[in-house]
Amino acid sequence: MRPHIAVALGDPRGIGPEVAFAAGAGHSDLTFFGPDRFAENVPSGSHFVGLGDFDDTEEAAGSASAQAITGAVEGAMRGDFQAIVTAPVHKPSLHAAGWKVPGQTEMLQELTGVDQVGMLMAAETTRLNAPLRVLLATTHHALRDVPELVTEQRLIEQTILLAKSLRQDWGIDEPRIALCALNPHASDGGLFGDEESTRMVPAIEHLREAAWDVQGPFPADTVFQKALHGEFHAVVAPYHDVAMAAFKTVSFGSGVNVTLGLPFIRTSPDHGTAFELAGTGRADESSMREAMALARRLASARFDTDSTDA
Repeated sequence: MRPHIAVALGDPRGIGPEVAFAAGAGHSDLTFFGPDRFAENVPSGSHFVGLGDFDDTEEAAGSASAQAITGAVEGAMRGDFQAIVTAPVHKPSLHAAGWKVPGQTEMLQELTGVDQVGMLMAAETTRLNAPLRVLLATTHHALRDVPELVTEQRLIEQTILLAKSLRQDWGIDEPRIALCALNPHASDGGLFGDEESTRMVPAIEHLREAAWDVQGPFPADTVFQKALHGEFHAVVAPYHDVAMAAFKTVSFGSGVNVTLGLPFIRTSPDHGTAFELAGTGRADESSMREAMALARRLASARFDTDSTDA
């Protein structure tokens, strides 16, 4: 049995529907969730769950996005799907529709009721011909709030979540993980802060005592290069932009957002709604294709299904 994948089409005003249909062409393992208007565009051989009609106001677009995600999650929780792939949403629209969450990662945590989730950016192929996987220890927060959020406990929990996923879903028996520093030059012995010595080093010691291969903290200007040269299977980054700047520089178009900690696989492309490209024929479906391919691979590993592409 091949894994069955649900695809939430995202904001109907953006490029989500068109890149999802382009990337899904020729695959019979997909069920798309979205507004009725897209039924005629569904690739032959796949399935479609229509959610009714929506106009293009902020609230209606947010409601359409949320209903698509909710429908996909409900199906996955019933066991109908082993993975879901979500197209981009517009956060202000979600807020207008009543979902006061920072993003889809947090929304999925709320819908599934799991204790913790992790936001992993994964590119199995990059411009440097090497994989790069980066977990964001903190996700969508103002930069001024980050130092207080990067606690020893959070680093321990997020790193264990990552290590277990690398072992279970990627099949890496002994994952090697690097911890990226918060401060310039990893604080240079306390010259530029003390988060490395007071939080990161104790977290690493705890993790190593628990038999996890975790090293660092390494300065942000060298740690990603180490990972790209094969020293580490993944990097834990302390905040959003230090991770995303490095990640997208080497992987834009091939990067995938993976939510760790869910009872099913969830992936998403690494771009936004791109309203300005919708309907122009210029939207690139590469990242969505990668998101679908990685969802198949990880679901096949976790649920022991046939990994043959559908």
